[in-house]
Amino acid sequence: MGYVYLKLQHHTSTDQLTTNVIELKASSVSISVSKTIPAFSIPLSGVATGESITAALDLGMAQKTVSVQGIILDQEIKKQFVGESEPRTETFTAHEVAQMIASGVDSTGFARFQAFNELVVLIPSFVDSSYNQRAGVNVNNRDTGTLIPFTFASRGGNNLLDNTGVPEKISSFPDADTDTGLTGFIRSFSCDISGETFELGFSLEFETAVIFP
Repeated sequence: MGYVYLKLQHHTSTDQLTTNVIELKASSVSISVSKTIPAFSIPLSGVATGESITAALDLGMAQKTVSVQGIILDQEIKKQFVGESEPRTETFTAHEVAQMIASGVDSTGFARFQAFNELVVLIPSFVDSSYNQRAGVNVNNRDTGTLIPFTFASRGGNNLLDNTGVPEKISSFPDADTDTGLTGFIRSFSCDISGETFELGFSLEFETAVIFP
């Protein structure tokens, strides 16, 4: 599958998908949304109506997680450090990349060159944020679609299109691969080191959230 990236907390918009990121060779991505709605049964409702009634209150609460499985290979990584005019570009072994991810999961948001706070899963898209078909799209050829990050944002501005009834949206539907993906934290990361191959199988679970600091 590929097209999956982890962004360091120090990542900026000018870094795009080349600097302060780690690319993951994903074989599968599982997305889960679990909504929390308080619900309770109304006493005696079945007496008058002939059927019981359950009342629920939608407070807009949900837990959103993304699970990624795949392999880690030797990789060239580019990091831009504070006070240096040019980024440092080095090739790391798969084992070093795995160690770097594990170290990032173990760190806190204060360690901006270690911690990861964004997951980018690129998907093909035929329709832009304004509900117009993207330029150059052939709906019979998925490869002509624009790659954009998977997000939970909807198309349209405030109170427009899919966001009708949403006066103050907090995120925008992406139109380019460099747009913001899923922000949050890596809840778990595991990898398998084998003496028979240099490739490392890995699994991680990412949970969307607003991170402080």
